[in-house]
Amino acid sequence: MSTLGSFIWSIADQLRGPYRPNQYGNVILPLTILRRLDCILEPDRETVRELAAKYDNPNRLKIEVKKATGRPFYNTSNYSFANLLADADGLADNLADYIDRFSPDVDVFEYFDFKKEILALEKAGLLREVITSFKAIDLHPDVVSNADMGDAFEYIIRKFNEAANETSGDHYTPRDAIRLLVDLLFAERDADLTEAGIVRTLYDPTAGTGGMLALAEEHLLAQNPDAKLSLYGQEYNPQSYAICKSDLLAKGHHATNIAFGNTLTDDAFKGRQFDFCMSNPPYGVDWKQYAKAVAKERDEAGPYGRFAPGLPSTSDGQMLFLLHLVHKMRAPEDGGGRAGIVMNGSPLFNGAAESGPSNIRKWLLENDLVDAIVALPTNMFFNTGIATYIWILDNTKHPDRKGKVQLIDGSSFWTKMRKNLGAKNRELSDADRAKIVRLYADFEDADPDFSKVLRNDEFGYWTVTVERPLVDEDGKPVVDRKGKPKPDTKKRDTENVSFTYGGSTVGAADKTEVIQAYFDAEVKPHVPDAWIDWAKVKTGYEIPFTRHFYKYVPPRPLAEIDADLEKQVAKILDLLREVEQ
Repeated sequence: MSTLGSFIWSIADQLRGPYRPNQYGNVILPLTILRRLDCILEPDRETVRELAAKYDNPNRLKIEVKKATGRPFYNTSNYSFANLLADADGLADNLADYIDRFSPDVDVFEYFDFKKEILALEKAGLLREVITSFKAIDLHPDVVSNADMGDAFEYIIRKFNEAANETSGDHYTPRDAIRLLVDLLFAERDADLTEAGIVRTLYDPTAGTGGMLALAEEHLLAQNPDAKLSLYGQEYNPQSYAICKSDLLAKGHHATNIAFGNTLTDDAFKGRQFDFCMSNPPYGVDWKQYAKAVAKERDEAGPYGRFAPGLPSTSDGQMLFLLHLVHKMRAPEDGGGRAGIVMNGSPLFNGAAESGPSNIRKWLLENDLVDAIVALPTNMFFNTGIATYIWILDNTKHPDRKGKVQLIDGSSFWTKMRKNLGAKNRELSDADRAKIVRLYADFEDADPDFSKVLRNDEFGYWTVTVERPLVDEDGKPVVDRKGKPKPDTKKRDTENVSFTYGGSTVGAADKTEVIQAYFDAEVKPHVPDAWIDWAKVKTGYEIPFTRHFYKYVPPRPLAEIDADLEKQVAKILDLLREVEQ
């Protein structure tokens, strides 16, 4: 639990009555941000006011403020937490003036509709009390680190969503999961990242409150304090956007790098590509309402558009974000890019051959973009206990990894939490994380119980339609005009034939030969009158993750089962005798 978070949340007790618990966040979140920015701006307030009196042009003022303070944002109001309470009658107006006089790129308070809350607090007679409480907390980064501030925001949001009975997982990802994703994302490039004065870009199209961006920056700076990481993100939840943007502002990043809006329908960074991309998109979220816009973009953008490889079912948009990330990776000729995305199990195998999801997997694998997939422990996330996976994508793979995908089963590497947080009762400790990263680094030399390396073509298969003849009352095949037997639709069947059936490799072996060999060996002996409908052969790709790590457990001996049954029967008889007495 965040101590700071619980202290800030305790201020919510003052709101009890006029506000319902599910409304507390509307007051607490923007005021926490305002106090954080207020503490950062305090030392240079007079300097900025003097510059504001001198320069009317906001662009010029921004340049001069940056020169004088090193910060890209400012506030020109005569008010701050230091003097807001001095004018008791004018508190609401003065607070509104303070918010209005932030530099134009600080639009976060609009997304909270905070002026409405100021009037509501004033009307309820609570404004002075709440401002007094926030004035008592020092939230300057020297006192409250960025990591602690992030924890506090997450704690407040979780409490807010519990009160509103909403899913907090929509807003942020557990930090232990992010840390693993970041470790894996940077694993292949860590040597490059130690160069003096390097500049890299990182992008999150589902930025939430900015946790992924913050931890990625933390990782890079821990390795190389001279490195510069430019952070970019887009978020469609107004409150999460406001928190993310204000958090990055507080760290000195450009406010314009965080955009508001729906990434799927309105890419705020069109034409931009990045060194690193990461995302934890919502799982199983319906995108029917955007389907028309997405399909229109796919049709108009042509073969190089972000959704060209295929569209998943409208009931689950995860794979749209997967395609979007690939589109955002820096091109190989410009140095290449890596991406990491957290998804549930369905993108591994959902959809039959030549369906949208299968075509997306086909495109990713045939273009050698999938580097590794890691199974995480269950019960890792706040709002779901389901199995989740990290996909690592790379368009400039290390020579040893070319043409291959590494599957890592990290589901057994977890530590029990002392206290559950929603559905989360397991976490990845530093040691757990290190084991998974070591498996990734060891690649083909890794422990085969937890890591498998497969060729891209090992995930491909053909779905073959097998027909059998329609027969008349006498049991004779019914034929068409050309004398060919007519198929019996009730006996029609399909078989999935692996590209690698019989040890073949696609390209080296002819597709027809592999399918025919399978048919002759696996089908014909059982149904001699069957034939293949070659016109209906479809190509599919799936990643049957759990099958590769399946361990056969022999059944218990019959004698042991019988003995257990006898014990249970004896117990039941004893109970029945007691009832009869």
